Amino acid sequence: MPDAATPRSSTLPDGGTVRPITRWGEPVMHRVQEPITVFDDELRALAADMVATMYAADGVGLAACQIGVDRAIFVFDCPDDQSVHHQGIVCNPEILLPEGRDRKLDDDDEGCLSLPGAFIECARPDFARVEGQDLDGNPVSYSGRGLLARCLQHETDHCKGTVFGDRLNKRFRKRLHRQAESLADEFPPGWPA
Repeated sequence: MPDAATPRSSTLPDGGTVRPITRWGEPVMHRVQEPITVFDDELRALAADMVATMYAADGVGLAACQIGVDRAIFVFDCPDDQSVHHQGIVCNPEILLPEGRDRKLDDDDEGCLSLPGAFIECARPDFARVEGQDLDGNPVSYSGRGLLARCLQHETDHCKGTVFGDRLNKRFRKRLHRQAESLADEFPPGWPA
């Protein structure tokens, strides 16, 4: 795995509609998402809605399942460990992580727009690369360290039916849910639409 972040940028689509965030516990959040096989205007409109929703919720990434759509796609606008912002869209993501001596864990706070307001430490590899396709079906690859590495892993997990709470032990998972419950009034149903 490369040692440094590979800067990539793309222009995210605009003009989308903010949609309500789907919460943990909804079936779409806990199953492997359908692969993208058609790259058309409908997919572009979905991506634009995802971007609008991500920004409205002050997020750094959003997967389609988080707005209730069973499709393997995510969008992101996230800084790396050097505070360089990276933007992108990845369809059918596959994550590549360091192994052996190259694997170093970053035990930092993580949260999820589908369990809004709650954060807890979650160990993840400090470097990640994701490969997939763009909105035209062309190959894309994004990689980096810091929050970007965490974001790429987190959003790819969503496409695979995993929420980050699945990576926590029972005690930490309970603590995370209690924190989310205490903040529920700040994130009413339909948030952030």
